[in-house]
Amino acid sequence: MATSFDFDFGVIGGGAAGLTAASGASQLGAKVLLIEREAALGGDCLHFGCVPSKTLIRSAHVYHMMHQAERFGLPQPELPPVDFSRVAKRIREVQAEIQKHDSVERFCSLGVQVEFGPAQFVDPHTVDVAGKKYTAKSWLIATGSESSSPAIPGLESVPYLTNKEIFSQESLPESMIVLGGGAIACEIAQAFSRLGCSVTILQRSPQLFSQQDSDMALLVQQVLESEGVTVHTGVSIQCIEEVDGQCRVFYQTQDGAGHECEAAQLFLGLGRAPVMDALELHNAGVEVSRRGITVDSRMRTSQKHIFAAGDVTGAPQFTHAAGYEGGIVVSNAIFRVPRKADYTNLPWCTFTSPEFAGIGLNEGQARKQLSGVECIEEQFSANDRALAEGELQGKLKLVLSKGKPVGVQIVGPHAGELLCEWVPVQAGGVKLSTLAGAIHPYPTLAEINKKAAGSFISPKIFSPRVVGVLSTLFSYRGRACGK
Repeated sequence: MATSFDFDFGVIGGGAAGLTAASGASQLGAKVLLIEREAALGGDCLHFGCVPSKTLIRSAHVYHMMHQAERFGLPQPELPPVDFSRVAKRIREVQAEIQKHDSVERFCSLGVQVEFGPAQFVDPHTVDVAGKKYTAKSWLIATGSESSSPAIPGLESVPYLTNKEIFSQESLPESMIVLGGGAIACEIAQAFSRLGCSVTILQRSPQLFSQQDSDMALLVQQVLESEGVTVHTGVSIQCIEEVDGQCRVFYQTQDGAGHECEAAQLFLGLGRAPVMDALELHNAGVEVSRRGITVDSRMRTSQKHIFAAGDVTGAPQFTHAAGYEGGIVVSNAIFRVPRKADYTNLPWCTFTSPEFAGIGLNEGQARKQLSGVECIEEQFSANDRALAEGELQGKLKLVLSKGKPVGVQIVGPHAGELLCEWVPVQAGGVKLSTLAGAIHPYPTLAEINKKAAGSFISPKIFSPRVVGVLSTLFSYRGRACGK
């Protein structure tokens, strides 16, 4: 085994975790190699995930709002059907603009050598890329994840779409069946429905967003159904077949009854699987499980000089989580300062309309893990800005344990943006009294945050004891009107 290495730090995977770690390590003086199997840097998020999906969602939102003109006191225009090729073109344009930030030229300017091709470990310090071997003192594996294909009879013989194909279609299907009820499935279902596609969701769990509180998930489901999406939860997929160019899915409901539905296209949104099989990790002595590469809290694998970050570890599968983990790796591998990953207050957001966002524990999790749990809820229907904009669906739920905030969930307009104000409360120690006393501009959606904090503080300020003390001290005479 070599004792003198070609590079100080090698990175396999050009997504959020890999790019964060490569740029940080190089700027700290390390000689860095970055290897990417696809033809361009940026990872799943740029090419098949966050960027194209949010661009699609925005186009669908605009088209949906055009159909809602009359609701806002405007003349209702007659709209032609959507030309999806133009939507796809806009997605590519947005990707191309962001690609400049993730270009080879930019990373070369930062001092990072970039190579393209599939990487395979030869030994714990050596990787082969298309026949050429590279050695590094430390490695980071950040190869991400891909859509998983469940073992459903007939699926292998039926054409279907995943996040890799869905955004590059040139035409809008007349109908689509979406398997799954998580973030990706719900975002795709609503976007395509708004563009004019007839969409049916088949979800195995009894509710959408199976890991979240049922009352919050139901709010999203109700909006989806009000817009024409058909939602079936608690179903078991029996088999799938192709009939006259259509996809037919046979499923069973919880009462044992058999059903079938048919559509022009099938979209799989049933989860993700780590991309690691082609890496020949056994040659490096790296341990893996079904979930992904096994790492400790410092993102180290069973080989302490080899790190792993992002979706490939099976940890929370968010772009911002991968970027965070990339920073953890830089601290441990380059700074040599021990730093552990902590997901306690990892915020997340699903970009349906209304958006669904959260941080910390939801109510169900809190009641299982903690004592003295209470919840404070504020409705968007009571927010003046939401009323003015016609965005009344949804609510904010503040979860407390013994008077301490342990989590926040928001279903409502711009929930992801509103959640940001709760990050310093959850992770930075900002008190609810500080949030309740802060001045918020009127009218804004963010006033719902202040109101939730105020709903916790108010009973303490306006308690009978405080009123009694003030009345005694200053001879106040009480209410002037009402009972």
